[in-house]
Amino acid sequence: MFDNGKLWIAKGDDPLYILPKMANRHGLIAGASGTGKTISLKVLAESFSDCGVPVFLADVKGDLSGMLSPGEETEIIKKRVAEFPIENWTYKTFPTRFWDVFGKNGIPVRTTVSEMGPLLLSRLLNLTQVQEGVLNVVFRVADDKKLLLTDLKDLRSMLEYCAENRNDISAKYGNVSVQSIGAIQRGLLTLENEGATDFFGEPSVSIKDWMCYDSNSRGYINILNATELIHSPKLYAMFMLWLLSSLFETLPELGDPEKPILVFFFDEAHLLFTDMPKELKQKIIQVIKLIRSKGVGVYFISQSPSDIPDDVLSQLGNRIQHGLRAYTPAEQKAVRAAASAFRANPAFKCEDVITQLATGEALVSFLGEDGSPSMVQRAFILPPQSLMGPGDALSVSNAINGDYMYSKYGTAVDGISAYEVLNQLSAANEEIQRQQQEREALEKQAALEEKLAQKEKLQKEKEAEKERLRLEREKERQSNKIKNEVGRVATSAARTGINTIIRGILKNFIK
Repeated sequence: MFDNGKLWIAKGDDPLYILPKMANRHGLIAGASGTGKTISLKVLAESFSDCGVPVFLADVKGDLSGMLSPGEETEIIKKRVAEFPIENWTYKTFPTRFWDVFGKNGIPVRTTVSEMGPLLLSRLLNLTQVQEGVLNVVFRVADDKKLLLTDLKDLRSMLEYCAENRNDISAKYGNVSVQSIGAIQRGLLTLENEGATDFFGEPSVSIKDWMCYDSNSRGYINILNATELIHSPKLYAMFMLWLLSSLFETLPELGDPEKPILVFFFDEAHLLFTDMPKELKQKIIQVIKLIRSKGVGVYFISQSPSDIPDDVLSQLGNRIQHGLRAYTPAEQKAVRAAASAFRANPAFKCEDVITQLATGEALVSFLGEDGSPSMVQRAFILPPQSLMGPGDALSVSNAINGDYMYSKYGTAVDGISAYEVLNQLSAANEEIQRQQQEREALEKQAALEEKLAQKEKLQKEKEAEKERLRLEREKERQSNKIKNEVGRVATSAARTGINTIIRGILKNFIK
């Protein structure tokens, strides 16, 4: 509740406020299931909205959409309001905008593969260090060739291109193995099965569209419907980390503003740090440390402070600690750690009180004017002014479809990117190859025809020579025949002549 320029969040012996100029020093809401973390989240989000600070939060249980509707009075709320007491208490709605990675229960949220980057994508794909190196090469090749990596099919096309040209690429960028590319392809298949195809694409969401205000200068509460997304914990964690990184890289330096320009709530924060690689953890720590100077407050929500690394935990100045259970040695250790994080109050022992807190009750410590943590107080959280629980489905649907942001992001756009360019290149190469094959076939056919023609020519020449030889032989035979006949005739004639002469001689002799 925004009251006298401050965010009234809880009341113990005295009202407990978050000072707007200290709200970007980050915060923590912790506690076991059913102790009231969601109510604390709603009260903080409503207070920031009234303060003129936009909010982004993830609705992992589907019970935050009630911020769209005014609250309903119950005996518990009526009693709580009277006990505080709260003057001029009213139930009201808050400017609310719904988003959904899958586009089913909110305005679609998309980013491009290039914007996600190889580091976060490697984490998402669960790649080894070697495989991450290959993915970096793929991104570098795409950059050098001016190929846009918009969606997953673009990345697949680039992987196929790098596999086909791995020898040339390895010589220039470093070793690219078929095995590593195959592992990345399998990781993409798993990611697609989890629904990540809807997340990557265009139009890519603009961070500035989460920093909007209504006509009364109240900040919009941007609710990411994560009821389905949370079933893919790694995708959920990487989406939230991408959002945090995008804010850090996009927003300008502001120093210490009078109030944040955006407050970011990270529910189920333990998912972010599970099996987190060292270099990625260092990136998160750096972002948390530096993003406050850009006017962004980050509030983690988890069951136990021990779910969050100490380097991150030390940056969280505003704390609401709901009840914890201490049945096992590990839980008892977590209780002691949570208690030791507060500035001690001589009126009670934190370690004992944490296990005794009722639902809606918490140990609270916010930063004071000088930036130091206030003495921890045992207090009850204010009730929310909007509806507790999910909002009416029809009202939520109307709010989504009637939102001008839906017209901006509702329809996916598949522009010209790596997939299309590489397909065109592949088609051009196939056409060149086809034409080459046709030329080779024609040349082969021409060579064959020439060979056949030459063979036929030789055959004809051979047959002509054979015929010539036959004719010569026939001519010779005829010539010989004539000669023989002439000889025979001559011989016959000679013989006849001689006989005539002899007969003449004999006749004369006889006479």
